[in-house]
Amino acid sequence: MEPRADIAVIGLAVMGQNLILNMNDRGFTVAAYNRTVSKVDDFLNQEARGTKVIGVRSIAEMVSVLKKPRRVMLMVKAGKAVDEFIDQVIPHLEAGDIIIDGGNSLFQDTIRRTRYVESRGLLYIGTGVSGGEEGARRGPSIMPGGSPAAWPHVKDIFQQIAARVDDGTPCCDWVGENGAGHYVKMVHNGIEYGDMQLICEAYHLMKAGLGLGADELHRVFAEWYQGELNSYLIEITRDIFGVKDADGQPLVDKILDTAGQKGTGKWTVISSQDLGIPITLIAEAVYARCISALKDDRVAAARKLKGPRPAIKGDAKRLVEDIRRALYASKIISYAQGYLLMRAAAREYNWNLNYGGIALMWRGGCIIRSVFLGKIKEAFDRKPDLTNLLLDPFFRQAIKDCQRSWRKVVSLAARKGIPVPAFSTALAFYDSYRSAWLPANLLQAQRDYFGAHTYERVDQPRGQFFHTNWTGRGGTTASSTYTV
Repeated sequence: MEPRADIAVIGLAVMGQNLILNMNDRGFTVAAYNRTVSKVDDFLNQEARGTKVIGVRSIAEMVSVLKKPRRVMLMVKAGKAVDEFIDQVIPHLEAGDIIIDGGNSLFQDTIRRTRYVESRGLLYIGTGVSGGEEGARRGPSIMPGGSPAAWPHVKDIFQQIAARVDDGTPCCDWVGENGAGHYVKMVHNGIEYGDMQLICEAYHLMKAGLGLGADELHRVFAEWYQGELNSYLIEITRDIFGVKDADGQPLVDKILDTAGQKGTGKWTVISSQDLGIPITLIAEAVYARCISALKDDRVAAARKLKGPRPAIKGDAKRLVEDIRRALYASKIISYAQGYLLMRAAAREYNWNLNYGGIALMWRGGCIIRSVFLGKIKEAFDRKPDLTNLLLDPFFRQAIKDCQRSWRKVVSLAARKGIPVPAFSTALAFYDSYRSAWLPANLLQAQRDYFGAHTYERVDQPRGQFFHTNWTGRGGTTASSTYTV
C-alpha cells in the first residue's frame, strides 16, 4: 500500500478520536488503529465519516501506510498498555521513526521509555495534552518532550492542531528532553487541583457562610469572570450554577459531595517531596479530595463533633469581594509553588525549561487557561531567572492589594468552622516564605538531641555541622548530617 498517512494514532477513546478529527481538519492524513478492531469500523462509519482518515486493522497495515519518518502516536491508558504497544510497534519500524505517547504517563516512565526506544535506533516523544475532549477536538495545549531530534518531524502537526493565543502563537512548543513534557503536564494537573479546590472553598464560604443560592452564585462567578480571575475554570463554574435539573432545581445541589482523582495530583505531591519543594496548596487540594471521599464517616461525625455555626452576618457584598481577593492571592501562591517545583525538577533532571514559554503553552486550550498566565509570561520575560513569582513586582503588588481581605477570610472561616485548607495553607506558605527566621532551629536541636543528627550554627559558616552531648550521658559520635 502506498504510504500516504502523515501520522498514525493508536487508541480510539474520546481523546484519540478527537485528536484525529482535529488533525484531519488541519489537512493531515491520519491512520487510525485500535486493539478492538470493531472500534475502527465504528469510528469510520460515524464520527470520521466523510473525512480522509484511513482505518487500519493491524499494526503492520498501519506502518505500511505511513510516510517516513513514520510517526505513531499512542493515545492509550497510561501504564502497562503504553509499554505493550511500544513493544508491538518497534519491530515494524526503522531507524529514525518516532513513537509518541500522548497520554497522562508518569514522567519517570517517559524517561525510561525514551532511553529504551532510543536504544533501538528510534525516537521517542512523551507529550502532555491538556484541554479534555473539547480541547482535543478544537485545540489543546500540547507539551512535548523526549528525543530532541524528533521535534522537527512533529512540530508542524502539533502546532497546527494546538490552541492559539490572541496573537496566533500556538500553545505548543518543545519542553525538553526525556520526561520534561510529561513532567510539565503533571505540574499543570497539580495546579489544576489547586485551582479547583480554591474555587470550591470560595463556593463553600458563600453557600454555607453567606447562604447564597445557585442563582446568586451564578451571578457572582459571571462577574468574577469579567475581571482578573478570568479563566476556563471560573467560566465553567459560572455555567454549572446556571444548570437546572428536570424539576427546576439547581443540578449542582444534587451532586454527591465526594470527589474523584486519577493520580496526577498525587504524583505532583510525591515529586515535590522527593525534591524537597513545599507545594503545600496542591497537597491540601489532593487531601481535600481524599477527605471528601470519607462521606459516611463525615455524616456520622457530623452528629457528634460540634463546632460553631457557619452563618456569617454582615455586609455580604463586601465579604464576596474579600473572598474574591483571597482566591486571587491564593491562586498566585499555587502557581508560585508549581513554578518552584518545575525549577527544582529542571536542576535535578538537567532540563532547560522555558518558564515563560510554559505559561504561554498554558495560556490557551488547557484546563487552567486564564488571563492570569499572561502575567506569568510577562514576569519571566522581565526576569528569565526569576526564582519565585512572589518576587516579581506585579505579583508582589497583587499580594499586597489582597492581603487584608485574604487574612480576614481565613480568620473568619476558622471562627465559623468552615474548612478552607487551600486558602489557609496558601497564607501560611506566604508568611513562612517572607520570614527571615523560622523555629526550625529548635526542631534541629530536637533531632540532634534524640538522634545526633547535627546542626549548623548562626555564628559559623554554612556547611559546618556540630553535635552536642545534650544529656551529658551521650557520646561525641554524630549521625549523618541532615539534608538542607
